[in-house]
Amino acid sequence: MEHSKLRNVRTQKGYTQEYMADCLGISQKQYSRLENGESGITLDYLEKICNKLEINPQDLFACEVKQENQNQSGGLANSAYLIVNEFSEKLIEQYEKRLKDKDDEICFLRSLLSGKTVETSSV
Repeated sequence: MEHSKLRNVRTQKGYTQEYMADCLGISQKQYSRLENGESGITLDYLEKICNKLEINPQDLFACEVKQENQNQSGGLANSAYLIVNEFSEKLIEQYEKRLKDKDDEICFLRSLLSGKTVETSSV
């Protein structure tokens, strides 16, 4: 992720780090660390930040391709495809984990309601 793009969009919108941190429910210091790439960003935070800044998550991922690649057959298109594909795969993987966690939680809550103990699946 290009953290400078995140900072640039935020400042163009006139938002401070304090404002963004409040929107996310975190401290300004923690937001600063996210924005500067000093700590990892979760899909949940990425989604909230992009919604607040009115941008697509893909906009924060650079497609840096050298000039010589543009002259190769499909070099630029292939590089862009690989970046978008990698990003999409990560999103799908994170959503699948969230769905599994949700299913496990539903199973657990149902067992509480019925008074039975049910084991959740583990992957």
